[in-house]
Amino acid sequence: MAVLSQIMRRYSVRAYQARSVEPEKLKNVLEAARWAPSARNMQDWRFVVAQDAETRQRLMAAANGQPFVGQAPVVIACCTIQPDYVMRCGQPSGPIDVAIAMDHMTLQAVEEGLGTCWIGSFYEDQVKAVLNIPDPVRVIELLTLGYPAGTPPASKKREPMDGMVSYETWRF
Repeated sequence: MAVLSQIMRRYSVRAYQARSVEPEKLKNVLEAARWAPSARNMQDWRFVVAQDAETRQRLMAAANGQPFVGQAPVVIACCTIQPDYVMRCGQPSGPIDVAIAMDHMTLQAVEEGLGTCWIGSFYEDQVKAVLNIPDPVRVIELLTLGYPAGTPPASKKREPMDGMVSYETWRF
């Protein structure tokens, strides 16, 4: 797999085919998350996979009624079990570790011919109630997964490299 080409092919899918994701492909996507790095190798992520139509509809309601959340054949609640751990740099590790694992999943999904969308617009308390997620676990993001309907966008706008990278010192 050419990683950069997979990165460039990935986009946020907001329309899905009415087609199930094969168990082996789902397993591969989840396996990619399992191999993600984490602070102190805590592997502090947990994933609740929702495939039942009624559960996905309830998650759609918890995600501000976004229709594609209910349309996707798989919705994954991406959680941290260490919400209070702060790294020496001052950043909480949970959201960062979960984000890295999610990124691994999105790239494996591209490899599998699937699409994804990160969902940050949701009510955590409602998602936790739907999926029986206990405290102190935090739901960091939802991830939809399935076969994209339609075609990918022609191109994605990206900032030029020299506008985001400087060497040796801050030069922006």
